[in-house]
Amino acid sequence: MASLLRSWILNFFLMMAVIFGKAMAGGYSTPVFRPTAWKLAYATFYGDVTASGTMGGACGYGNLFSNGYGTNTAALSSVLFNNGNGCGQCFQLRCVNSRWCYKGSPIATITATNLCPPNWSEDSNNGGWCNPPRIHFDMAQPAFMKIAQWKAGIVPVAFRRVPCIRRGGVRFAFQGNAYWLLVYVMNVAGGGDIASMWVKGSKTGWISMSHNWGASYQAFATLGGQSLSFKITSYSSHETIIAYNVAPANWRVGLTYSSSVNFH
Repeated sequence: MASLLRSWILNFFLMMAVIFGKAMAGGYSTPVFRPTAWKLAYATFYGDVTASGTMGGACGYGNLFSNGYGTNTAALSSVLFNNGNGCGQCFQLRCVNSRWCYKGSPIATITATNLCPPNWSEDSNNGGWCNPPRIHFDMAQPAFMKIAQWKAGIVPVAFRRVPCIRRGGVRFAFQGNAYWLLVYVMNVAGGGDIASMWVKGSKTGWISMSHNWGASYQAFATLGGQSLSFKITSYSSHETIIAYNVAPANWRVGLTYSSSVNFH
């Protein structure tokens, strides 16, 4: 009996050592974002087949082509946009219960890059598609045409949140000046979104950044002449990553800096 007890204790501590070792090595983190259940909503489109009219947007991603988002994007109704916390989230949509749906119910995977604002002059069921509390996707036309015929105008859809798959690390586009740093966060994988963010200069500790709008965060601090690191927590998965020395000491506003890390 004593031998069995010693064996159990030894195995327990060996197992804890393996788990602790993996955690220290970065093998474990907070839960990775998983696909959600399918829900029902509606979808329209804006812009034309070139998607040129969808560039920019409330999330602040700028040129969606050069920044990696392409035409597979959508503006979210304010319920989904969630004051900018929905920026960067990825969704799968398929047309349902409409004669305009393509056969086989193909799926379009899109990234949220813009806000579809309310239109209170129109009824929520007749033109005011993005009026709260409606859940609605206003898709770039090329994305809409992957699931339904464009002449439908509006179609019912099934949708779900899915992890964002991105190539490369998180990107940080700088605005502001040496005393006020405004950063647009792009190319975020995993949950795709940001809940909180910190910046650290080579001469400072971690400084909490406040949410400005969309996917932008700001710090009122003297950071000029310092290399900058960032710490980010995902809004959806609560996972945290640290991107060290993203920008050199001679960083400049108007430039975008890339990290080597990203969410799962």
